[in-house]
Amino acid sequence: MREERRETSNLNPIVNIILMWSCWAALLLGFQAFASARLQPERPDDALFWTATETTLGSQDEKIYLNEPFMNNQVAWDSEFYLSIAIVGYQDPAVRGVQMTGAQAIEIRPGVSMPLVSEIGEELSLNFAFLPFYPVMMRLVSVPLRVFGLNPIATATLAGVMVSLLGTLGAMVALFDLTNDELGEAGGYRTAFYLIAFPTGMFLAQVYTEGLFVGLAFGALALTRRNRWGWAAVLAVLATWTRAVGVALFIPLIYPWLQSGDWMDLDLEWRELYFKGIPWRAIGRAFIHLSPLIAFLLWRFSFYGLAFNVVEDLFFGRGAFQFGTSFFGWINAFQTIFDGENGQRSTYYMIEFGGIVLGIWACLATRKRYPAVSWYGLVAILLALTSGPPQGMHRYILAAPSVFIFLSRLGEREWFDRAWTILSVLLLGLLAMLFTFNFWVG
Repeated sequence: MREERRETSNLNPIVNIILMWSCWAALLLGFQAFASARLQPERPDDALFWTATETTLGSQDEKIYLNEPFMNNQVAWDSEFYLSIAIVGYQDPAVRGVQMTGAQAIEIRPGVSMPLVSEIGEELSLNFAFLPFYPVMMRLVSVPLRVFGLNPIATATLAGVMVSLLGTLGAMVALFDLTNDELGEAGGYRTAFYLIAFPTGMFLAQVYTEGLFVGLAFGALALTRRNRWGWAAVLAVLATWTRAVGVALFIPLIYPWLQSGDWMDLDLEWRELYFKGIPWRAIGRAFIHLSPLIAFLLWRFSFYGLAFNVVEDLFFGRGAFQFGTSFFGWINAFQTIFDGENGQRSTYYMIEFGGIVLGIWACLATRKRYPAVSWYGLVAILLALTSGPPQGMHRYILAAPSVFIFLSRLGEREWFDRAWTILSVLLLGLLAMLFTFNFWVG
């Protein structure tokens, strides 16, 4: 038994978390502004074999969504596509596209009747590689922000940062709720803090999906532990439509249901169908517990999901469960660390592999106390790890709450808490600065 922990503050926990979150947001955004005013790094960035051509001076000049001065420090790389979708829509002529083959053009058209199909011809915008919910939220939040008189790109940028920050706040509250019983109030605060202080936690305050996704996903996980299945399903569906890896949330939704044995009632209710009519209650329970999987399939076999698959394959070289490609890619990446040919690349992959080891280790270490949460995290990491080119894992593990729960357990030791905080914040500042200068982060 863990010894009882003292209350850390007389303030309401939500108030404490809001204060922590608001200070973090102000300091991180302020640091990015300070860094961009203080120095300029030597270009290009050689972190990956393709980044050199994308990070020379002026290499992004033709990308209109990345050149708006307002809050430009929070915009880089994929931000272009989220801003484009929020302002114009998926088929935006200002964004690069891929040329489809005749077979691919036919593949995404069956059963689809919409003006967009005839408009795009044989070309698909790269926007189709990104799911809709984050840009939709950006567009909605942009409406009241128009009162400030900013141009559309500036307004959407502000909206995107606000959505990311609010999602992060929700994730912090959810982590506190998930761990308060085990780790006490102090441990709950520490878990929430470790999220925003994590090296790639800087993505939570940019025009990127991470902030919104962790807010929805962690919120769904917290609600499942409270048996609030309906609301958990709603958040899980929205998370799935934010990032495809959200489909893994069907695991924590279905795990307690299978464990409780309630699913066995389905067989009985179906047997009584002839006598009592359609078992709507049983169907409703199954629908709730499988909702992320259903939501994913609805999107995946829609026009947008089929177009997503084409763009991911043709341009980004990604797909689900590419075991062979991913395995050899990660083997080559690991060898890069020790070849001594490119210091930038070696350092980059050291952080990548550190993220992979931490993510898997954390999920395994928390599986007894948080089985559903841990299995969800492992599947989410596996989906990212086997999706193609070896990059971005230190960002993708943000989706696994076990990472922050595991670190928070270790953080009960004061020496570890101080050491991890220093290491994490130093790396957070480094990665935030790289993102600010449009260098590759992950």
